[in-house]
Amino acid sequence: MAKYVLNLAHLYGDLLNTYGDVGNILALQYYAKQMDTEIQTTVISTENDFHADDFDLAFFGGGQDYEQVIVSKDIQNKKAEIQKFIEADKPMLAICGGYQLLGHYYLSAQGKKIPGIGVLNHYTLNQNNNRFIGDITIKSEDTGEVYHGFENHNGMTFLGDGEKPLGTVVSGNGNNDQDNSEGAIYKQTYCSYFHGPVLTRNGLLAKRMILKALHNKYPDVDFTTQEQYEVQPTF
Repeated sequence: MAKYVLNLAHLYGDLLNTYGDVGNILALQYYAKQMDTEIQTTVISTENDFHADDFDLAFFGGGQDYEQVIVSKDIQNKKAEIQKFIEADKPMLAICGGYQLLGHYYLSAQGKKIPGIGVLNHYTLNQNNNRFIGDITIKSEDTGEVYHGFENHNGMTFLGDGEKPLGTVVSGNGNNDQDNSEGAIYKQTYCSYFHGPVLTRNGLLAKRMILKALHNKYPDVDFTTQEQYEVQPTF
């Protein structure tokens, strides 16, 4: 039995699961096990309330426009608790559609404006007859870490005040193929267009999320041993 337990909310996991990014949860569970920690996952969907105090981590994936429109309507009712979760410095990973819906709005491939919840200060435009597809490499300005992934998105996201990129594009397109940025970070919320899933190829990011969640939940515990656990990135 694991010594520590973390509760993870999988936001709309029954609707936004197109690209296999649920693998990010499997990666978190795998790395957490090395730290004597169990991650218990609950899907929060349209019929469920979300309470920030019930969870230590959150994952918000992506999907097709049809499902994202459904989520866009429902998630307005969860905005206050999602914002509370983010402002409490709890780790969240948002990929593609989830990334877009945390912002102010995105334009669908057909040009329809889909409202987000505006808890992060970005917005997303669309492209005409084009997608950003292919391998991508970025470098974090904060840590110097290099992250590898695969991008596949029509959206062009532009960051706003209070946000910084997950990394600077070394190769690939990134958020918009204009400002050399990829993804976004605000407090402990990490956003990205990386599929793959991102955490299976970039274990150091998974470790950072887990350790932050452990420090939040168990503030009196010394996690020095867990912090020394090395995760080797795979390419």
